Amino acid sequence: MPKMKTNRGAAKRFKLTGSGKLKRNKAYASHILTKKSTKRKRGLRQTDIVDPSNVKGIKRILPYA
Repeated sequence: MPKMKTNRGAAKRFKLTGSGKLKRNKAYASHILTKKSTKRKRGLRQTDIVDPSNVKGIKRILPYA
């Protein structure tokens, strides 16, 4: 059986934590930043854990993660 291909876009967006959870960056932090508060922008810099309902699909496109 041939090797499975990793979805390269997903590989750049998601990382595995030590406990096996998927880590992601938050959205809405790239442009139109003037109307967003400093507190909100600071919160968007933090990473987040992928919601359990999405984990199965992401793990499918990242077979070696």
